[in-house]
Amino acid sequence: MSFSNLGLSEPILRALKEKGYTKPTPIQEQVIPVILEKKDVLAGAQTGTGKTAGFTLPLLQRLFDTKISKNIKVKPPVKALILTPTRELAAQVGENVEMYSKYLPFKSAVIFGGVGINPQRAIIKKGVDILVATPGRLLDLVSQNSLDLSKVEFFVLDEADRMLDMGFIHDIKKVLALLPTNRQNLLFSATFSDDIKKLADRLLDKPTLIEVEKINSSNETIKQIVHPVDRERKRELLIHLIKKDNWKQVLVFTRTKHGANRLSEQLNKFDITSAAIHGNKSQGARTKALANFKDGTISVLVATDIAARGIDIDQLPHVVNFELPNIAEDYVHRIGRTGRAGHEGEAVSLVCIDEHDYLKGIEKLIDQKIQKVKIDGFEVNPSIKAEPITQGRNSGNRGGSNNRGNSSRNNSKGNNRGSRGSSSRNNSKSNSKNDSRGSRRTQGRTSSK
Repeated sequence: MSFSNLGLSEPILRALKEKGYTKPTPIQEQVIPVILEKKDVLAGAQTGTGKTAGFTLPLLQRLFDTKISKNIKVKPPVKALILTPTRELAAQVGENVEMYSKYLPFKSAVIFGGVGINPQRAIIKKGVDILVATPGRLLDLVSQNSLDLSKVEFFVLDEADRMLDMGFIHDIKKVLALLPTNRQNLLFSATFSDDIKKLADRLLDKPTLIEVEKINSSNETIKQIVHPVDRERKRELLIHLIKKDNWKQVLVFTRTKHGANRLSEQLNKFDITSAAIHGNKSQGARTKALANFKDGTISVLVATDIAARGIDIDQLPHVVNFELPNIAEDYVHRIGRTGRAGHEGEAVSLVCIDEHDYLKGIEKLIDQKIQKVKIDGFEVNPSIKAEPITQGRNSGNRGGSNNRGNSSRNNSKGNNRGSRGSSSRNNSKSNSKNDSRGSRRTQGRTSSK
């Protein structure tokens, strides 16, 4: 099977060939023909399987067919809306749209909070065919009469599970109310929960269900390891692993923003170049940190779960859970940053006695026991007792919560609202002042073909 067998036109195939893409992934092979048949889709695929191209390529093909048949030359209304939970994911999807539509006569734009709204308003005013957006900034622009969604023909809800975890269900409902009834809907999710199924029932019309891998499973190309360690020695062990094995590119996850900042500062003190990325960082700082990580300027990027989606790095070798997530599904998302597109990767978790319940929940979710490897010199002290982990605060080497009563959604609203929090009316003005002009130009960009 090749892309040329999937009903894609020559301009799209030319763009794919330039990127060296010849063979579709399993999710692309299954979902592209269904979307071209104008059917709604409920798709489940693990992160890193190529699902973005899975919905972008047929969407572009359908728009291309319409463009030719109607010979539209006037200022285009928004015909395709792709909704994502985070700024990083929006930027990533926008880059893919721009890349795949290189030889097509479309305009695309990416909008999210944390940067100035005026450049985005100006871009939309000129006309946009394809809009990639986070919910908060999208609704802000609609409320200011700067954006009309009444002509949308294709609606994509990407990373729907993360969208719900971050508390966006009410924003999603508001967006749906703004869209025309007659449209094609595509819902993509790395995991399926009862809430996702309820959303699918509300959004989709007789959808085709496509699953290419077991939902809530981890990628088989990822080697998973747990290193037992005392809570106060996690930082010391992380530094030991990075220096001993000469790790050059490591994505490290903490539960909280404070924990990410503190760990990054501590790593820099030990001559390990590092930066933190999370929802409280300005968009300029987030963009710079990610760019520096990708080009090797820094070797460690410390992130919270808000940034887990949208960090797309070819052949990222190492992901470290400095702290296990209190929601088992987030473990799958985190380690999915490595082992992408068939490449091998390693996911290391530093687990203290406080996190044993979290580890059991993760192993139950992925239906496998993770290999435990003890590191010489870092043996666990059996006299240390488990302690509750306070939700939302972090002592630097600890963090998160063992209190199951604090659900992911409650925590997400307080700490991880990400794009919504950054794009809210209360924050957008102050955030935009702090962003560099370069960030405004980059994230307010449009691609005109």
